[in-house]
Amino acid sequence: MSGLPPVVGPSPIILVLGSFPSVVSLRAQEYYGNPRNGFWRVMEALFGVPADRPYPERLEGLKAAGVALWDVVGACTRDGSSDASIREVAANDIPGFLDRHPTVSVVALNGRTAEHWLRRVHPAVWNRPGVQVLVLPSTSPANARLTIEEKIEAWRAVVGTGEKV
Repeated sequence: MSGLPPVVGPSPIILVLGSFPSVVSLRAQEYYGNPRNGFWRVMEALFGVPADRPYPERLEGLKAAGVALWDVVGACTRDGSSDASIREVAANDIPGFLDRHPTVSVVALNGRTAEHWLRRVHPAVWNRPGVQVLVLPSTSPANARLTIEEKIEAWRAVVGTGEKV
C-alpha cells in the first residue's frame, strides 16, 4: 500500500515526519485522520491551527506556519494500522525533500517508529548541516502512556526552533 504525498508550502521551516498513515488516514486521504489521534490538537496548541476546521483549512494553517507533513515510509506491507507490522518498506526521499526545501531547519519525528525508519533508511539526515532532528512522542492513540497535555508539552520543543514559529 502507498502513503500520502507531502504537504508543503513555499518556505517550510519544520518537517513533521510520521512513520506511515493509519488505515483510517489512508481511507480518508488525510494526515492524522483518526479522530482519536492527538496530532491536530497538538498543532492547535502550538501553531493556532484549529483542530475542528475542515482538513484543507488545517493544511493551509500549517503551511502558513511553516510546517510541512510527510512520512518516512512511502509504501509498505502492513497488517492493519500497527507500526510493528510494517514490512517491505519503500522509503520516501527525505534527503531529496530537504534538498528541494533548504528552508527546513527542523525535522520533527512523530514517535519512535518514525525515528527507527529514518535511522534505518536515511541515516545521513541525522548529521545534515543546518537541520536539527527532534524525536517527539507519538500523537497516536496507541501511545496512551502520555496524556494529550503531556504530548503538547513535549512537542513545544519545535516552537522557537524555526524563524516563522
